[in-house]
This record gives sequence, structure tokens and C-alpha cells, in this order.
Amino acid sequence: MADKLTRIAIVNHDKCKPKKCRQECKKSCPVVRMGKLCIEVTPQSKIAWISETLCIGCGICIKKCPFGALSIVNLPSNLEKETTHRYCANAFKLHRLPIPRPGEVLGLVGTNGIGKSTALKILAGKQKPNLGKYDDPPDWQEILTYFRGSELQNYFTKILEDDLKAIIKPQYVDQIPKAAKGTVGSILDRKDETKTQAIVCQQLDLTHLKERNVEDLSGGELQRFACAVVCIQKADIFMFDEPSSYLDVKQRLKAAITIRSLINPDRYIIVVEHDLSVLDYLSDFICCLYGVPSAYGVVTMPFSVREGINIFLDGYVPTENLRFRDASLVFKVAETANEEEVKKMCMYKYPGMKKKMGEFELTIVAGEFTDSEIMVMLGENGTGKTTFIRMLAGRLKPDEGGEVPVLNVSYKPQKISPKSTGSVRQLLHEKIRDAYTHPQFVTDVMKPLQIENIIDQEVQTLSGGELQRVALALCLGKPADVYLIDEPSAYLDSEQRLMAARVVKRFILHAKKTAFVVEHDFIMATYLADRVIVFDGIPSKNTVANSPQTLLAGMNKFLSQLEITFRRDPNNYRPRINKLNSIKTWNGPFRLKFDRHSFSLSVQNLSGKRSLSLCYRRDGSQCQICLRCLRRLLHPAFMLTHTGFRETMCAFTSGLLKLLYCWT
Repeated sequence: MADKLTRIAIVNHDKCKPKKCRQECKKSCPVVRMGKLCIEVTPQSKIAWISETLCIGCGICIKKCPFGALSIVNLPSNLEKETTHRYCANAFKLHRLPIPRPGEVLGLVGTNGIGKSTALKILAGKQKPNLGKYDDPPDWQEILTYFRGSELQNYFTKILEDDLKAIIKPQYVDQIPKAAKGTVGSILDRKDETKTQAIVCQQLDLTHLKERNVEDLSGGELQRFACAVVCIQKADIFMFDEPSSYLDVKQRLKAAITIRSLINPDRYIIVVEHDLSVLDYLSDFICCLYGVPSAYGVVTMPFSVREGINIFLDGYVPTENLRFRDASLVFKVAETANEEEVKKMCMYKYPGMKKKMGEFELTIVAGEFTDSEIMVMLGENGTGKTTFIRMLAGRLKPDEGGEVPVLNVSYKPQKISPKSTGSVRQLLHEKIRDAYTHPQFVTDVMKPLQIENIIDQEVQTLSGGELQRVALALCLGKPADVYLIDEPSAYLDSEQRLMAARVVKRFILHAKKTAFVVEHDFIMATYLADRVIVFDGIPSKNTVANSPQTLLAGMNKFLSQLEITFRRDPNNYRPRINKLNSIKTWNGPFRLKFDRHSFSLSVQNLSGKRSLSLCYRRDGSQCQICLRCLRRLLHPAFMLTHTGFRETMCAFTSGLLKLLYCWT
């Protein structure tokens, strides 16, 4: 007989308003009509209550509820035995927990509202897991018995004995100024327990901000400050909740290197991150979280970094034979037009321009763009990307240069502040009346961005991710020749980012328009880009916006500025950053030098700025051998026949293997 399904009923506390409805859910429920108390609600109730044991899953109450506050979700019965935590009746439920390992970085990947922050609170000892018994919470002895035989038993035992101190870098860094007052330097001095403040501040570019007040910091500066405060304290468990938000690509890599510098055989490090390329670079192993947002979340067993992220993108967990997403997310390698083809297709041109704002000066090299094309702008924070977008939109006049072509422009700003006092539906009706009901727009934009789920909510009550999706729909819904989109991935989770990228790409292709996009998420940028505009120079001082380049040339130029290299995953073609000093970042030349007293292997990297060498002393003649000859020289057959080299080369080979092991 098939396993009986476990049914969970979720009542949204924000949407359920018994005082404003006629209790349609209770009146229409067939179980209630039979005389059983499946749904309990009165006009005086604060919220409806649904019995999960009596519910038959007919779904009538879901359709009848005027506020869309109810959802019934079926679960496999084996998950019922693995419930870790549930907040209250008809609320979110977390199954299993991530298993951290000392001396390694655990990455958590999953959509918003799936339980990542709940898991962090439990692992930090700030939330006691109730094993689903919210009405009769178990004591710690029962909790330890439940986790008996797993690594989590020892972990929670240490937390109970106060052997482990945990620190969490909060998700919402924009709330920090409300809690912390004073200058950056004074707070860092107060928190500095490891005497590493100077090194951490240098790594995170905070040295010049020490005299600034915390309330005067920008989003990116607050993020770096929050990471620094965590890194300079003494602790056994370090947790970072979305450490890359507000940061540009270079700052994200620096933050990742700083977090990895905390690795110690006795330390646990856990990171929640939505930028998959940064998570890949940062983590040693991955736990995926799947389920239904705000209903339930399930944590998978730990996987290697590549396998874990690929499982999340595939939407299939092979160890459980379970599919949690209908379609896999694949990054097709775009066939970009070469320079000659682009010149033939050119439709619009913008002139060379200059703009001075205080001490900052931006120089724009003249360029051109075509229909059905997405231009991605790449550069650090403070290089003038938003200024360039505002000049193209006609919101900022250049100091020097020709006139910008007069085009209809639709602009999505970087910072979104909700000004509308009505619902999302009223806002859409007011701004894009014709577009939001058009079948093509509904298929291409509204459904993938899941606007229908929030269309009756008040704009003022929307979360950051919900506001971002509404702003993107408003931008694309306005008739225009050019769409200027500033950081569309902010506040979105990994899945929503890929969906937003797909929406923009499909819409621009169907509408035969042009889009200029500023994006720091490297996976999203490479997925979107047809051509690339690279910004270089000194941020906040003097920068240059180069003319548009092909994806290959532009990305290579940008990566050379960052001094990193990428490779593509063979399965889904997603870009992966090669780790610092990885063997894949070292491309030669390899040199083996012999002189009278020693011989050495020296390796120079792609940029030619760093090199590694390995030396051994011996007597003999002087020579130089290239990599191909070195491979022959290290071959056992060659070493056996040339007995004069045998002893020395064996020692050299073992040293070389140690060196290669350190790189990887």
C-alpha cells in the first residue's frame, strides 16, 4: 500500500482577516458540513485554524477565501518523522538541519522563505528546535535523543555546555544604524578580540571609513562593516547571512577571501548566499533547501560544491529520487555576433560625453547599440554606471559632448522606495493599464515574476524582493525604445534571479527593443549579456565607460581587472570562479632551471604578476626545459632509463605533487 500523505495547512497571518470576510472557508468546507470541527473561525477571531488531521485536501477553502490566505500542501509521510521545528499551528515547518563540519565552510542554497534563517538560528543556539511539538516543546534531553547517532548530537551537546560561541552576520544590514551608534573605528575597536582589525579593514577596504558615523554609511559600506565586526571577534561558529548583497564583484570576492581566512580546524563557518558564483567560490560543501516557500522547507544531506549547486539548478535530488522543480535551469552559451555583424546591424548611436560631479569625473566613449540587444555594464561601485544610465535616460545633462539621441526610455532605479499607498493592482492599473492585462505580457512577465501572488497586497507592506519584482514589471510594461535596468537582482533569491534574467531576455527579444543593465551577479550578467560595457579607472575619482564590446572581449577585460579567471560547468554551462591559487588559474610558462648547485621550477600566472617556485640543490649542467619536456622528464620510464637523474627527480616529483596539492 502506498504511503499515506501528510497534509499541512498554512494560514497566512498577514492575509487572513476574519473580521472583513464572511468566513467562506468554514461555510464551504465539506468536513465542517458533516459536523466535524475541521475549520474553526468566527468574526471575532484573529485568524482561522485548520485541523490537519481532519482536512481531506479538497481545496475548496483555498478557492473560496477572498484574501488568498490559505494553502494546503501534501507531504510524503516519511518527512513527518524528520520535523525539526514548527513555529505554531498552520505555520511554517522545517524538516532536518544542515550538518556543519569543523574546518570547512558550509554553504546553504535555497529560495526565500524556505527556512535558511531558521536553520541558522537553531544552529547558533538562539532558537530551540521543538521537533514540531509547538504546543508541548521538548526539553534538551529529548532533543539530543532525537539527534542521537548524527554529528548534530555532539554539536548541540557542545552548544549546551557553552563550549561553542556563535556569531551571526545579519541578513538586513540596513537595520544596523538603528542598533549601533558611533563611528566605524570606535565600534571596531570595541569588538576587536583577535587583534586583526587592521588586516580585516585593509582586506574589506574599510580603512578610510573609520572616522565616519555608522548612520552615514551606504549599503555596501554597511555590508563590509558588518562582515568586519564578525571577523574580528573570537568565536567557534561564524554565520554569514547574505554577505554579498550591496557589494560589487570585486568587493564580493574580497569578502569571500576574508571569510575563508577564518577557517580553522576547530571552527564552524556557515554561509547563506544567493549569488551562486560567490557561494561556489566560498564554500567547501553545500546543503540545498527545497519545499514550498512559507509552508515547509527540507534540508538535503551535504554535497560537494559543484554537485550541490547543480542539484539546486536541476531541481532533482538523486539521493532521495525527488524532483522539487518542474524544469532545470540551464545556461545556454549565447552565440554572440562578431564585430563585423554588429556594425552592419547598428541602429542607434550615442556620442562621447563627460560629466563632472564634485570630485568625480566620468568620461563616456562613443558607442552604438541595436534592437533586440542587452548591454550589460560591468564595473566596481562608484565607477559611474548609474550616472551613465541617468544620462542616457535624459535625467542628467552632460557637461561636454554631443546630444543623446531622443528615445522613449523606461528606467528602473537602483533604490526602490514605495510611494504608492494603494494595492499592487491599483499601481499596475495606474502606470501600465494596457500592458498588465495583455496576454503576451502576462505570459512573458507577470506569470514568471509571480506578480499574481501579491497583486492584492498593499505596496507599503511588500518585502524587498516583492518590490523588486513589481518594479521590474512596471519598467518592462511601459512602452519604450530603450529599457534601463539598474541592479535587477537586488533582494531576489537565486531562483528568482535566474527567472528575472530569463524574463528580461525573453521580453527584449519579443519586443525587439534594447536594454542597458547594471548587474553585479556574475551568473546573471553572463546570462543576460549580448554585449558588454566595461567601466575602468579609479572609483569615485576618474573613470571611463568604454564603448560596447563583444561578450568574450568585454568579460576578459573585466576579469583581467579583477585578476580572476572563470571556467564553465560541463553540465549546465554556469560560470564558476577559479579559486585563489588554483591550478586552473596558472597557465604557464612553466620553467625548470638547472645550474651548478640547484634546480628550480617556477610558474607564472596569467597576468604575469605572481609566480611560485620550487627549488632543489644538485650538481650538474645548466639548462631550461618547457612544460612538455618536463612532463616527459617526470615520466617514470624516462627516470628509470636516466639513472643520473633518478634520486634527485624523485625528491623533486614529491615536492611538485605537494605544491600542486596546495594549489587545488
